Amino acid sequence: MTRRALVVRQDNLGDVLLAGPAVRAVAAHAESVVMLAGPRGAAAAELLPGVDEVVTRCAPWIDPEPPPVTESSMHEFLEALRKIDADQAVVLTSFHQSALPLALLLRVAGVERIAAISEDYPGSLLDVRHRIDGDPPEPERALSLARAAGFALPKGDDGRLAVRRPLPDVSRLAGEPGYVVLHPAASVPARQWPMFRCRAAVVELAAAGWRVVVTGAPSDRELTAHVAGHIGVDLGGRTDLPELAAVLDGADAVVAPNTGPAHLAAAVGTPVVSLFAPVVSAARWAPYGVRRVVLGEQLAPCRDTRARSCPVPGHPCLTLVTPEEVVEAVREVTA
Repeated sequence: MTRRALVVRQDNLGDVLLAGPAVRAVAAHAESVVMLAGPRGAAAAELLPGVDEVVTRCAPWIDPEPPPVTESSMHEFLEALRKIDADQAVVLTSFHQSALPLALLLRVAGVERIAAISEDYPGSLLDVRHRIDGDPPEPERALSLARAAGFALPKGDDGRLAVRRPLPDVSRLAGEPGYVVLHPAASVPARQWPMFRCRAAVVELAAAGWRVVVTGAPSDRELTAHVAGHIGVDLGGRTDLPELAAVLDGADAVVAPNTGPAHLAAAVGTPVVSLFAPVVSAARWAPYGVRRVVLGEQLAPCRDTRARSCPVPGHPCLTLVTPEEVVEAVREVTA
């Protein structure tokens, strides 16, 4: 039994949610688990079963809009790691990220055993250097690292995504369960279904008999108001993350691009119609462990480019997906 384990995932909400099974595996073999998250994903870390404490630090080698690296900021980071006082660390990263900068700080902070996935030679920075064959879904990739570090899921844990329960009562916001959620926004423009398509989908879903709830962050209020129109229930900016989880939990299905709320829907067990731009791999990043339909041309020229803005005029990989196709996909996942 490990005394105090540190699990690290320092990017976005969805990435942290996808780390959930690995976190539970570590928690099954540790007296306590601290999760080190970035500011973009810390709220999701608070929702994960198995996490006893969340520490938030921005990693300039991970964050998409990184702050400068300074001597004082690295000293502060190092002191935060020392205060955690972990004896083991499992550092989770995406395939395009490096675990080695943090491994160096963890080693200097005195962490005895450090595990990470690394293609680069780690020298003495890692005790467990794990490598991955193929292109598994991200939760399975993270879980394979946990296993390599000696942390297996406990008996009876199916390895799906999960959140802490009970969730808050959101009936005052969304009404009684039995609606379809449409979440139009994504963290980068290349992953969004066009606004006019989203608005038309609300109309088509309502015509097909569903009550439609439109969700979004405070910064999405103008978008959600336009998409909801006079038909949908506009919850843009009206929920914190636990409340959003509860809204998604009450839905029959969620329609969303490749973004954190799609993974949050999977974590509460709700089927997802995934409007997936192929700038990253759907095999790796599509909603995990629930009924789903993936829409969008996965062989488009933008595939695997990790582009933040669509490099193809007209954004055809998603623009060509019609509201009628979305309605049929909702019928499929709710049948």
